[in-house]
Amino acid sequence: QLQVVESGGGLVQPGGSLRLSCAASGFTLDYYHIKWFRQVPGKEREGVSCISNSNSGSTTDYADSVKGRFTISRDKHKNTVDLQMNSLKPEDTAVYYCAVSRSSCLAKYFEVWGQGTVVTVST
Repeated sequence: QLQVVESGGGLVQPGGSLRLSCAASGFTLDYYHIKWFRQVPGKEREGVSCISNSNSGSTTDYADSVKGRFTISRDKHKNTVDLQMNSLKPEDTAVYYCAVSRSSCLAKYFEVWGQGTVVTVST
């Protein structure tokens, strides 16, 4: 069955880096649009970054709040989508989720979600 699992979260100081991975089981991520979201309790879930499927050219987009600091990419041999996060700020603290869409990075509905991985940026 379709399943994704996030990993790589943890505690990091401001200015530090983390690399999150979204690993697929039961399907090939290359065929899908993959979007990273983050959420803080009491706040709306925020779209962070998305990469389109390979047929669409694996184009990328980023929220203004992370542009220039985060990079999304595919590792086809590992069947993962990774999010490299640099120059981390306390406001990046959140639970980060990987989600899958068959249709578009702009989809209102994402069909598959991971369990989330916690990122804490603090001194």
